[in-house]
Order: sequence, then structure tokens, then C-alpha cells
Amino acid sequence: MTRQSGPARRTPLNRDRVLRAAVALADRSGSEGFSMRSLAHELSVVPMALYKHVANKEQLLDGMVDVIVGEIGPPVGDADWKSAIRHRILSARRVLLRHPWASRVIESRTSPTPGVLDYLNSIIGVFRAGGLSADLTHHAMHALGGRVWGFTQELFPAPPVPAPADAQPQAPAAMLGEMATRYPHIVEIVLARQHDSGSVVGQGCDDQFEFEFALDLLLDGFERLHRQGWTSAERC
Repeated sequence: MTRQSGPARRTPLNRDRVLRAAVALADRSGSEGFSMRSLAHELSVVPMALYKHVANKEQLLDGMVDVIVGEIGPPVGDADWKSAIRHRILSARRVLLRHPWASRVIESRTSPTPGVLDYLNSIIGVFRAGGLSADLTHHAMHALGGRVWGFTQELFPAPPVPAPADAQPQAPAAMLGEMATRYPHIVEIVLARQHDSGSVVGQGCDDQFEFEFALDLLLDGFERLHRQGWTSAERC
């Protein structure tokens, strides 16, 4: 007689598995598109089983943030501080592009998670190891803002200009002519070059170029101030 095999053994549930499953689910449905119940269904467990590993959805989101931050590449050894900071931030950007929902979740946290603190501490450490003062580093971190995570709030797209209530539909060329008359400088820069059609800031902006352009301006500015021995006391 052949021995019948028993049911397949279920992979034990642990915190890491819960968090990584939540990240994968958010990648498919967005951070607002899942719940503890949907995550439990994803893992083939009852919802109560999740609460042994995360107390609530907020704690789950905190853990998901740390999973995401853990994907950011480590600091580059033997690099000057500008190159090291640039490499780290662009690595963070690549991670957030893989997980489009993550920037909103990072911004929504009321307290920094251990992973967030580790990352920020490492960025500050690179500035300090490069010789920048604590004072200049403090202001540099403020200037970088969300860009330190690889994203930023862009100026464009601007809200559409409201048309008069009695306006009739017009051809695009005519509308552009009216826009150019009233907002000549906006139209000038919009038409200045062709941009990435898939840009998150609308047609007209190559996201990666714009991000690196601003990042390099900031890093060059920090370097100039560092060489000048700048302190914030001079501004008081």
C-alpha cells in the first residue's frame, strides 16, 4: 500500500512575511486599496492571525515603510560626500518608483520609524564625514526635504485656468493664443522643450532630469557654502 501524503505544510506566519506580503499587495492595489482583511486573504489566514504580528493598520504601515527603506542601496565607500549623497538619494528614488504608493505613506507617518531614522542618520553622517558643519548640515537637510527620499512636490501641473461661464468651446490653437497673451511666461517655458509624456508632473517635464537637475543645484550650493565657511549666525 502507498502512504497517502498529508496536507501541504503552510509556511509559518511571521512579521517579516506579513510586511512583505503587505508591500506586494500595496504595489498592486495602492496603500488605500488594501485592508487587514484583504491582507489576511492574501496570506490565507484569518484576520486575527495578523494581529499577533502587527497591532493595527498604522503599525502595519510603519513596518511597510521600513521594508521599503531597507531596499535603498547602502552608502558608497571611498566616494566624496557629494557623490555619496547623490548616489544614495537616487537609489531611494529608484525604490520609490518601484513602489509608487510609498511616498504618501512616508509623508503620513506621525513618528519616524527605526528604518527612517537609520536612513536619515546615514545621510547626515555622510555630510558630517565630508566636513560640513552641523549647522550647515541642518539647513541642507531642510533644503532637501522630501527630495532626500527621492521625491518632491512639483510646481506643475498647475490647476486649469477657469473659463468664463459664457465661453464657447475653442480650438486648441486659439486657447493657447489667449493663454500666451495672459500668461506669456508660463506658456514660454511650457513650450521651451519636449518632455516626458509619462511624467507625473504632466507633459512638459522629464521627471528624472528635473529631479537630478534640482538635486545637483542643491548639492553644488551646499559645497559652495561649505567652502566659504558659511554659518547660519551670519544671517541673523
